[in-house]
Amino acid sequence: MELMVSVRELVEFVLREGDIDNRTHINAETAMQAGGRIHRMIQKKQGPSYHAEVPLSYTIHSRKYDLTIEGRADGIVEGDIVLIDEIKGTYKNLEHLDDPVAVHLAQAKVYAAIYLITHELNKISVRLSYCNLDTEKMKYFEYLFTSSQITSWFDDVIAKYQKFTDFAADWRKERNSSIKSLSFPFPYRKGQKELAAGVYRTIVHGKKLFLEAPTGTGKTITTLFPSIVAIGQEKAEKIFYLTAKTITGQVAADTVKLLRIHQNLRLKTITLTAKDKICFLEKSNCNPESCEYAKGHFNRINEALYDLLTHEDDFSRDTIRYYAQKHKVCPFEFSLDMSLFADMVVCDYNYVFDPFVYLKRFFAEGKKDQYIFLIDEAHNLLDRGQNIYSSELYLEDAQNLKDITSSLGSFPFKAHLTRLCNLLDEMYDDNKPKILFSIEPLTDAVQRLYSAISSYLDENRQDTCRDDILDYYFKLSKFLVIYDMIDEHYRIYQEVDEQKGFRVRVLCADPSSGLGACMQKAVSTILFSATFLPIQYYKKLLGGTDEDFEMYATSVFDPEKRELILAKDVTTRYVDRGPVQYSKIAEYIHLMVNSKKGNYMAFFPSHAFLENVYEMYMSKYAGEDDVEILIQGEGMSDEEREEFLARFSEGNSLELSNIIQMDVEYVDNTSVLGFCVLGGIFGEGIDLKKDSLIGSIIVGCGIPLVCNEREILRHYFDDMGQDGFSYAYRYPGMNKVLQAAGRVIRTKEDEGVVALLDNRFLQWEYKSLFPREWNKIDVVSSDMVERRLEDFWNKRNNSSD
Repeated sequence: MELMVSVRELVEFVLREGDIDNRTHINAETAMQAGGRIHRMIQKKQGPSYHAEVPLSYTIHSRKYDLTIEGRADGIVEGDIVLIDEIKGTYKNLEHLDDPVAVHLAQAKVYAAIYLITHELNKISVRLSYCNLDTEKMKYFEYLFTSSQITSWFDDVIAKYQKFTDFAADWRKERNSSIKSLSFPFPYRKGQKELAAGVYRTIVHGKKLFLEAPTGTGKTITTLFPSIVAIGQEKAEKIFYLTAKTITGQVAADTVKLLRIHQNLRLKTITLTAKDKICFLEKSNCNPESCEYAKGHFNRINEALYDLLTHEDDFSRDTIRYYAQKHKVCPFEFSLDMSLFADMVVCDYNYVFDPFVYLKRFFAEGKKDQYIFLIDEAHNLLDRGQNIYSSELYLEDAQNLKDITSSLGSFPFKAHLTRLCNLLDEMYDDNKPKILFSIEPLTDAVQRLYSAISSYLDENRQDTCRDDILDYYFKLSKFLVIYDMIDEHYRIYQEVDEQKGFRVRVLCADPSSGLGACMQKAVSTILFSATFLPIQYYKKLLGGTDEDFEMYATSVFDPEKRELILAKDVTTRYVDRGPVQYSKIAEYIHLMVNSKKGNYMAFFPSHAFLENVYEMYMSKYAGEDDVEILIQGEGMSDEEREEFLARFSEGNSLELSNIIQMDVEYVDNTSVLGFCVLGGIFGEGIDLKKDSLIGSIIVGCGIPLVCNEREILRHYFDDMGQDGFSYAYRYPGMNKVLQAAGRVIRTKEDEGVVALLDNRFLQWEYKSLFPREWNKIDVVSSDMVERRLEDFWNKRNNSSD
């Protein structure tokens, strides 16, 4: 067995010490990007005896495994005494740097130890070369070590690390042995065995799979089981189960728990929780003065890691918090470190794809390893990817910071901030949006302000405006990083935003390049969703290639248990909206909820449209329908969302908060009607089984509102030779429709009605996007629908008899 660790990972794991402090090292990301340029500049200035970027490795052999330590020394200078040079770029004022950073020195010493041992030297020299990224001034720290000094130190570092690698080697053997005896935990549903085999083949061939898997196909276990089997066969080493929502990640964690209980699977798993949801403080503030868990965190963290690692397999949120309290360490940073030792990491998309929060432990510096990415509800990754790789600057933000810092009097970055405000003000145009082809003066001003703020923050840790300055500093950082990513997949534009005023936005229209690059860091990626139509649209924009695979799972549900109706006498086109159409829609809702007592959700294009239909419905049917009405509020909290959904569960009598409107007191066995927004929090990711929901009324085709950004996307895809309207409007809209329709039939026992209220669904452009299982649709008008619904429910009642 061979284990590998980089020099940097080794020293940062073994030799870390001190506090977590969010007031320091704030510019590491941008410094790292600029550092490449500085490295090359310094290396070119050296003489002929200087060798740059020298790969070094050293393997330690043991009975259980071989441990290989590898890295690339920035520079090696030949001479009577060989010198190992470690170059570090920083925005810090070098006059305040009295000693090298401990882990920087340790990194150089490991390179020195490896070189000395492999070349059988008696002594070796180490130099730390710090360069200020703004001024390019240098400061050096140089040390001489004898062979006994450097090898003794190196042996001690290795011994501390081998405590963990010894356990990892034993665990891998135990884990793989348990996987070999694993069997699929359920009877295979129709087509499920073929899907699992397809996932396994994809992993073996090192490809991506785009899997359209309708609700009920068991896509979680169907993707997870073959991935675990692949780990047991050493075709992969770690699974990343990536989700857009916490609830879908919990399903994956529960699936592994089931395999542990019933088949004695040994698999260590962790679910990464957002910092604010796992922190012990009411509001996280990660510095030793505000948090006792941040103070001395790094002095205690490795002991905490080993304790949890050797006693638990499920690193759940509660388990992490328990051990964090026991060892007095930050639970969030603790969980990130524990991911190193987990066989499966359940986390949000951002931990892999976002360049600002991705897990550097795994994905930094172009690393690729034996990972499997399982991407759940992958249709959500498109919008997320576009947002991740886009950024903007608001004039209002710059002006606000200028006002806030006015109390500081004269401060080092005042002139740069004023310059940026003036530039944005000069660009301001409230007439119409404008595509920009070059913003070099703006980015130059941003870079200068960013550097000036960085130096200021290093030297002013207690400033009263520090939080505001730091917040804006991060916005500048993101803008600069995203601007450096610009290629043919981007558009830059300016506009006046209704919420925050004038902005310059760098828009990633096609995130395939960024997403695809991240997926290259895994041996295989499985992307799956119940609504992956059209598959080529998602495959193109999510980083797929012609060599990657596609599969379509067959629905396991009885089509006789679902009535699908399409209203030919309703339109939601903007020009036709008004009392006539609102009345017609209200009539359909009335007829639906009166066809059978039960729970229904009606989905609308917007809150404004919802309110218009709601008012019409109440004016016509409030005293007639025996139904409790709930309205989705804007900006609902997690608690309000759960209360809303609780009303759809049988026998639940939770009190609702004031934000959710009720028009009828709750009575057992009363029908419930939810007025919701299409594409909102109730449009997907909720699991209302059996009688919890028997009808979904979908008003409109889900087409996003026309706005500047949507129009830019439309023109962009037209320019790329695609159907711009479909890419910007029709496909995203239909995905929301299909998600809302999927709320009704969740299990083989479920039965219900899906109503599509818009005659545009009759057009080929929309019908071609219907899933295969929608092969029987009843086209109706309001004078026909009551009879159709009556016939359907009578058939269902007769079949149950």
